[in-house]
Amino acid sequence: MDELLDDLLQKIKSGTYAPGSQLPSGRVLADEYDVSQSTISRAVATLRKQGVLVGRPGRGVFVAESGRR
Repeated sequence: MDELLDDLLQKIKSGTYAPGSQLPSGRVLADEYDVSQSTISRAVATLRKQGVLVGRPGRGVFVAESGRR
């Protein structure tokens, strides 16, 4: 999962996923990284705890406008 976290953080830092942008769905990310959706969920939860991502009920997961990166 460390490689997944590193890659997601790199995409955020590089602007692939810009502040305020929505992440692809868990299913899309699972297919992209060839991992289970539960692995994606754990990675997203980790990044949410770090303040990098925020959840918006009924809308999805977004890159935080500001936060630790």
